[in-house]
Amino acid sequence: MKKFKRMFVIVTDSLGVGEMPDSHLYGDQHANTLKHLSYSKKDFSVPTLAKMGIGNITDVNNTPVNPSPLASYGKMKEISVGKDTLTGHWEIMGLEVKQSFPAFTDTGFPDALIEKLESETGHQFIGNYAASGTEIIKVLGEEHLKTKALIIYTSADSVLQIAANEEIIPLQELYRVCEIARKITLENPEWMVGRIIARPFIGHDNASFKRTANRHDYAVKPFAKTTLDHLKENHFDVIAIGKINDIFDGEGITKVIKIKSNFQGMEETINIADTLAFHGLCFVNLVDFDALYGHRRDAIGYANCLEEFDQQLSTLINFIDEDDLLIICADHGNDPLHTGTDHTREYVLLLAYSLNLKGQNLGIRETFSDIGATILDNFALPPMKNGKSFLRNILKGESK
Repeated sequence: MKKFKRMFVIVTDSLGVGEMPDSHLYGDQHANTLKHLSYSKKDFSVPTLAKMGIGNITDVNNTPVNPSPLASYGKMKEISVGKDTLTGHWEIMGLEVKQSFPAFTDTGFPDALIEKLESETGHQFIGNYAASGTEIIKVLGEEHLKTKALIIYTSADSVLQIAANEEIIPLQELYRVCEIARKITLENPEWMVGRIIARPFIGHDNASFKRTANRHDYAVKPFAKTTLDHLKENHFDVIAIGKINDIFDGEGITKVIKIKSNFQGMEETINIADTLAFHGLCFVNLVDFDALYGHRRDAIGYANCLEEFDQQLSTLINFIDEDDLLIICADHGNDPLHTGTDHTREYVLLLAYSLNLKGQNLGIRETFSDIGATILDNFALPPMKNGKSFLRNILKGESK
């Protein structure tokens, strides 16, 4: 059976393709991120994704079903509980998360946690409620400038976020505080949020406050070995672009490339595809879809961002040859027309492309882990507990 030397997995963060059967348990009935963002813009156009077969997965505005798609296509169920970033990425790489990370959306963080954080960091904190990151710095940013108290907040996700103005609190000091927060929350299972996030911003008043690209995530380590660990242990390359390294807390990674935007992430991926003869996996997260548009319920912004991705994708596929496999997927949904600001429990897209392979219908995959299983199968490594490889399925389109 044919094997690929280079594999690329691009996570279009939050690009869900329709409600899961259990979406009612999460209050996410009728969610469909891709469909709804596409219909928010009359002239929506993603010609590269259309050629690959994205219109075969769900209803997409101006994108009909493609009878001869360039890529194999399908959608994937999430077997893990929850609908957060860590859970989705960990499942992609072979893990089933059976217990959700604690969230503090309704109550804020316990007084005992705040007191311990203040004692160990030497800083005071203000806020401590669920909020949009852009909104809370407008509300509390000026008080922060006057008092130097750090802004702490959460969301509907399992996160503890700390915001500070870079001109008042140096980046390294904010990172130090977040590292202490990570240590404290790991010591108590009831406080063990999935991620601590440093959220630096700049500006001198409410009108000028703006978050910078110097965000840094401090995630919980995966509770077991993932596909990435098995690749690294067997001397394959594992290149992490974007927040992949943060999500896996560095486990199983051989090379890290930080980015400040989706555009830069795709530019880095294109450069690697063009110039680097690696043997293994290039794993990419494009977070702007989620962070800038999904959570802010900006459907048109999301649509524009996906169109930009499509344009860069048209360049990337020029460097994907017969020895490469490109997989495009997502980690959860975040329907910009849904209520609230939280992620949505959805199926996620699956596209798999290689030069000279005819697209196959991969159907509904029973777990995100089918991607991890396919990677292991391709590199002749033993399978993990979760996931079923679709390598043979896509190779049915190989030219005879």
